[in-house]
Amino acid sequence: MTAKAVMVLGTTSAAGKSWLATALCRWYARQGLKVAPFKAQNMSNNARVVPGPGLLMGEIGSAQYFQALAARCQPEVRHNPVLLKPEADTRSQVVLMGEVSAELGAMPWRQRSEKLWPVARAALRELMAENEVVVIEGAGSPAEINLHASDYVNMRCALEVQAACLLVTDIDRGGAFAHLYGTHQLLPANERALIKGFVLNRFRGDAALLAPGPEQLQQLTGVPTVAVLPMWRGHGLPEEDGVFDDAPTGTGLTIAIVAYPRLSNLDEFQPLRGLPGVRLVWAREPAQLQAADWIILPGSKAVAADLAWLRAHKLDLEIARHAAAAKPLLGICGGLQMLGESLIDPHELDGNAPGLGLLPLVTQFERDKLLRPAEFGFEADLAAPWQRLAGVRARGYEIHHGRTAQHPAMAPAAVALRSADAGEAIGWQQGPVLGLYAHGLFEQPAVLQALFGQTVRSLDAVFDGLADYIDQHFETGALQRLIA
Repeated sequence: MTAKAVMVLGTTSAAGKSWLATALCRWYARQGLKVAPFKAQNMSNNARVVPGPGLLMGEIGSAQYFQALAARCQPEVRHNPVLLKPEADTRSQVVLMGEVSAELGAMPWRQRSEKLWPVARAALRELMAENEVVVIEGAGSPAEINLHASDYVNMRCALEVQAACLLVTDIDRGGAFAHLYGTHQLLPANERALIKGFVLNRFRGDAALLAPGPEQLQQLTGVPTVAVLPMWRGHGLPEEDGVFDDAPTGTGLTIAIVAYPRLSNLDEFQPLRGLPGVRLVWAREPAQLQAADWIILPGSKAVAADLAWLRAHKLDLEIARHAAAAKPLLGICGGLQMLGESLIDPHELDGNAPGLGLLPLVTQFERDKLLRPAEFGFEADLAAPWQRLAGVRARGYEIHHGRTAQHPAMAPAAVALRSADAGEAIGWQQGPVLGLYAHGLFEQPAVLQALFGQTVRSLDAVFDGLADYIDQHFETGALQRLIA
């Protein structure tokens, strides 16, 4: 192994690991180094399609996808060899090196971990051999003592490559010094030795008021606090793994995204959060849809279950009223499937259910998942209120078990979107209702310009902003010392 490994650990979930790891990827890449990200196991329903073994496509967590782009390398399955996609509170789909493994998904957690670690370790060692810096992200906390023996995502990775570890905590939650000290002390001595710096994230107020906390913490642990990162809500990166903030954002055109329990691929809506003149609302109650100018049904990891939830909460009635009023209604992937007449599940993957009946489509769930990045083209004859997209070409990705077709006994919907390579229909329109299989459209400047007359900062500019931020707030020389 030739690379130096820098690892970001957290005292809790949502402490800021993904954000900081992304910033580190770009910071080290800007030093002229060959950099790659790594997370042994991610748990998220926010995934991206990337190259896998051979000529196959696979999927990884969105956080590692963005980290790879920040590192200026091609995202691929080794960057996140294990992805767990929750399907229910007690069940997750296991994606190993980009491919779903039903066998592993059926195993008990501890037994499964011992089978997953050799694959993750091999991917990590390959990345270490091919790069100069590997930025590793941990998961949750490394000090979950009930899970420590089976945890290969945190300190087992760190020990494997003798990573220089940063331990980050969210000071805005309170109890930051206790979190840092307790996490450090619960680790065995050989693991504590790898902790090279503490990071206080999301700080608000006068930094002078922190004294003498960092000094006393260093006296107790021998570990310095190397950065105090002020609260920064407008950095432009999806929060953590795409987890949304319930608080509405912005003012103006109100776009309500239905927040059913297993919604997925939330990161693709990040550009809407920062778009001037757009108010983004995450809707769980009918009242939140009543004032919406647009409604979006996003992707779902459990389409039939989320559709049942939607009906139980009476959101289906407001969605129907919205469409009847000729207001824009957009369904993406699982949302498209919900808009159709029915869901057919011969393989018992998701569930049978009647759809919302707003598009004359039928979806059948197939055993094999369709994964592909692609270029798309909107038809030139799109009708109002989606006519602004007519002729627009964009890039995105597909990730779904369902295959959707026109209902054979109903008048067909107009084809709205086709894949550029095969000309296959992957989007349909009927009046104000538009359903698409293409993820990532709002990340495309041409789409934003067509729909809103403006665009947002490029991802590359976002990554540079993150690198500038940590360069400003980390102790001088601290980031270089981690790879010395």
